[in-house]
Amino acid sequence: MSDTRAPLDVVLIGGGIMSATLGTMIQRLQPDWTIRIYETLGEVAQESSNPWNNAGTGHAALCELNYMPEAADGSVSPDKAISINEQFQLSRQFWASLAKRGELPTSFINPTPHMTFVRGDDDIAYLRKRYAALKDQPLFAGMEYSEDHRVIRQWAPLLIKGRAREPIAATRAPSGTDVDFGALTRALFDVLTERGAELRLNCRVKGIRRTREGNWRLKVKHLVGGTPHTVDARFVFVGAGGGALHLLQSSRIEEIKGFGGFPISGKFFRTSNPKLVAQHQAKVYGKAAVGAPPMSVPHLDTRVVDGQTSLLFGPYAGFSPKFLKRGSWSDLPGSVRPGNVGPMLAVARDNLDLVRYLISELLASRAKKLRALQEFMPTAKDEDWELITAGQRVQVMKKDAKRGGVLQFGTEVVAAADGSIAGLLGASPGASTAVPIMLDVLQRCFPQQWASWEPSLKELIPTMGTTLNDHPERAAQVLAETAEVLGLVH
Repeated sequence: MSDTRAPLDVVLIGGGIMSATLGTMIQRLQPDWTIRIYETLGEVAQESSNPWNNAGTGHAALCELNYMPEAADGSVSPDKAISINEQFQLSRQFWASLAKRGELPTSFINPTPHMTFVRGDDDIAYLRKRYAALKDQPLFAGMEYSEDHRVIRQWAPLLIKGRAREPIAATRAPSGTDVDFGALTRALFDVLTERGAELRLNCRVKGIRRTREGNWRLKVKHLVGGTPHTVDARFVFVGAGGGALHLLQSSRIEEIKGFGGFPISGKFFRTSNPKLVAQHQAKVYGKAAVGAPPMSVPHLDTRVVDGQTSLLFGPYAGFSPKFLKRGSWSDLPGSVRPGNVGPMLAVARDNLDLVRYLISELLASRAKKLRALQEFMPTAKDEDWELITAGQRVQVMKKDAKRGGVLQFGTEVVAAADGSIAGLLGASPGASTAVPIMLDVLQRCFPQQWASWEPSLKELIPTMGTTLNDHPERAAQVLAETAEVLGLVH
């Protein structure tokens, strides 16, 4: 049966940070449009946006080494790190604008220095080059560097206690943040529904098909009572995390052909021991193991969730064929299509090191996992830490003219040529860059409205369309203003 006569203007599939961000933008730009959100689970923000399913890092490239790889000639370019930071600043401005209007509480974000920590002469030489490339960039102002055990102890005591006098180095960026994306997502949906958007929980979208009128017809299954129904929409956004690939495939748009997904799961060690928590106030990233995907870079993090501070260490990569934490064991085989078999096989051929890494992670004992933690925190004791399961991530596999297929560690918007449907595939930096990603969706899917929408968007995101890092005074001003509004200044 159909539950509506007139097509809805917008349907958002998935109750995570992406749908919440896009819905918030559209509602302000077109308050007369009808918006409905479908979420499979009984609450929003329960998959990738759940605070225990991600590290909560406000990804600004302040500490993440994978955004500044060392080139074959030994050089280190800051370009990608600057680009990631630029994107995060757009998200910060958007959140600050909503907070300033009294529409968003600021308890979801907390000041947390971002650090990078390395050991051994080769990694120290690399970190020294990275610091030299970043320290004079406006968006990285205030970054510090040290190879002195005493200084690093002041920054993060748990890194030094019990450590032998080995060569180490660290950078520290005081402007880093810890973000509870679950709380942020819930707050955005609260405002969306208060302003007229409809949120339907326990409803799984089973398929998407084009209608003769050019709209999209969604088949919806009620998981708790209710009768299956169909609904028509003029625009559909698939923000269903790992579930996005299947739904975009069901739409049969040309643009999704050739795309595949490779799921990677993970686990974290977590402690809420107040004696340990009191000694560590930072997110400390190291270097990834050989063959490890970027999302598996080891890090020891301060996390603040629902007002309680804990420490996380990980992630420990694993494998499950599920595309969502609460997905199906048939997700991976069910995503195989004639058009993506070639790219998927090419990726398997070219990423044997990743396969070996995942196998070693799957076979790793708890004792081995603890030793990895002790490389960061020498005094770590097994009894203080519990092992928790993190969220599922689906890495993008797609066609490549030269290699047949490539594995992409990032996010990608896939949109129909007419802009009537779009979806997001991929993983990190993900949630931290939700705002620029959704701006891309709006510009690509609504080209006729974009020019008239820009002034309103710039009221929320003042530096949209500019390169903030090229204007030092403006960068300093924006960083200071958003920090004050979001409560990041003590």
